[in-house]
Amino acid sequence: MISLDDFKPVTPEDRAFFADLYRRHPPVHSDMSLTTMLCWNHYAHYEYARVGEGVVIMSTIQGERSFRGPVGPPDAEALEAVLDLAVREGGEVAYYIFDDATLDLVSARYPALPLRPDRDFADYVYLTEDLADLPGRDYLTIRKHLNRFRRECEPTVEAVTPALLGEVVGFLERWCEWRHCDDSPVLAEEKTALQYAIAHFTDLGLEGVAVRVEGAIAGCALYDRLNDETAVVHFEKGLPDCDGVYKAVNQETADRLKGRYPFLNRESDLGLPGLREAKLRYHPHHLAEVHTARRVDLEKRHL
Repeated sequence: MISLDDFKPVTPEDRAFFADLYRRHPPVHSDMSLTTMLCWNHYAHYEYARVGEGVVIMSTIQGERSFRGPVGPPDAEALEAVLDLAVREGGEVAYYIFDDATLDLVSARYPALPLRPDRDFADYVYLTEDLADLPGRDYLTIRKHLNRFRRECEPTVEAVTPALLGEVVGFLERWCEWRHCDDSPVLAEEKTALQYAIAHFTDLGLEGVAVRVEGAIAGCALYDRLNDETAVVHFEKGLPDCDGVYKAVNQETADRLKGRYPFLNRESDLGLPGLREAKLRYHPHHLAEVHTARRVDLEKRHL
């Protein structure tokens, strides 16, 4: 049996622990990334505990707990312990599944348990080469838009390094003034997450690309490794100074990662129609899906 007392907060000191865990059991969804957990810890309050040979992760958002895992070798007994805990301590949506191996294990053991796909939080995963090269008719409109941006705005591009982070902070402030971050709970939380990423850029192993227009940063992306085959873009921002900067940031990011990672994860669309349309326009290779189970259904899983 596992209890809340077995959990401890996810902290920067856990980097070696999670690096070893994810070397053996690579994550496929951005929400399982240690970078994500650390940057968003102020909001989701991530904690973890060992169960059997695996690890279960808990998050608490606005007082509602949810659980995921165990991350580790298939273990029906450990899974049962996690689901029992989710029934005792979880919120309405008490259990999340972020990978096919766990989905298969849960489905095989509890075939009658309703597992609901959460489309809003499915990650978009692209072929990095496609986003870098924008080949063929599928990307014709994007290429035209990008070419116009480069012709009219004459951007320059450079890697984000520790020496550039001061300018990145200034860019973020301008972006938040434009988007009125402090008036939006979602953007205010994201601003805090991005500030953490910038402050811990080196420790997190982040990389980035910045696009300048008239000498000032107009667009920026921060990214890192998710697994051996996939990089994940954690933050991607652009100012309205010159139409097309987001497309430039996206293409420049992929161009720098091409040859290192076959796939590029650009996270979810959060159910926002405009963002979904924009992400679909780039023709994802696949979605890293999310499934959930409600506490009331977990209670009845043995019936």
